[in-house]
Amino acid sequence: MGFDNDIAIRVAGLAKRFGVVQALAGVDFNVRSGELYGFLGPNGAGKTTTINILTGLARADAGTIHIGGIDCSNNPRAAQRLVGVVPDESNLYAELSGFDNLCFCAALYGMAKPERRARALRLLEIFDLVKAADRKFGTYSKGMKRKLTIAAGIIHRPAILFLDEPTTGIDVGSARQLRRLIAELNQQGTTIFLTTHYIEEAERLCDRIAFITGGRIVKVDTVDNLLQPVRAKHVLQISLNSDSDVGNLADDLARAFPGLQFFCSQSRVIRVEATVPVHVGPLVRFLEEKEAEVSEVRKIRPSLEDVFVEVTGIGADAMGREKEKKGGGQ
Repeated sequence: MGFDNDIAIRVAGLAKRFGVVQALAGVDFNVRSGELYGFLGPNGAGKTTTINILTGLARADAGTIHIGGIDCSNNPRAAQRLVGVVPDESNLYAELSGFDNLCFCAALYGMAKPERRARALRLLEIFDLVKAADRKFGTYSKGMKRKLTIAAGIIHRPAILFLDEPTTGIDVGSARQLRRLIAELNQQGTTIFLTTHYIEEAERLCDRIAFITGGRIVKVDTVDNLLQPVRAKHVLQISLNSDSDVGNLADDLARAFPGLQFFCSQSRVIRVEATVPVHVGPLVRFLEEKEAEVSEVRKIRPSLEDVFVEVTGIGADAMGREKEKKGGGQ
């Protein structure tokens, strides 16, 4: 599924304004053929605006777009047959069965009846929806709806797949299954452009990740390279039993242990970071002398979340609030 210069998607100077809001402010990026490229950012960062422009659902005010080597800047649908799209909200028909929805989508791509029926049955099998094949789509659970929507997006075997928040608002089991299916599609050669606000999802799935906030890409790199600066960190999480004033305790700890950094991003929890191994005993004794009861101390493996917070200044709690707003966490 290779393209010219091995670039599946090339975007330069993409800009979009909605009234006084600058949704995108000169976005540039390339997605390589066969890559699983993640667009990671909070609500309002510009993720959905970008994917809507790339898939022809919105028009950019400025910028150029090439998909599969085809200039789509003024004709978003020029590369339609190369592309599969899975929007954040399902676009399938509630009154049609799962099987009929897939066959209808296949017909839109000009697939002959025997081929589309065989392809629909195969996808129902792959996505574990055979028992629900004849049920109306409107009766499906959220997880089942997401699976069928992805199946519809790949019915024509596209070389490039756009996935907008594929696991938002579904149960943990369905999310895990979808991630596995997405990884398998990518391993089979499909180029995937994935938007998400789940940091752990991006870390688990993507080859490269772009951090986007305020309509601008602030960092792009491989997961390994992004994690490199935090791998040398030593991190502890200290949990307290009572509603102590963790802010004041963190300040007291910082004065008493100047070689360490202390953060209190959530109630009853103090986070400790250092460039050398941290001795737990002195910290616990200090807190107990301050009449704070320690319930647990555990080592934390630094993750992409730490990098994201450091690069964007957006706390993990803000991303968590978006999960709640959109219908559940993973």
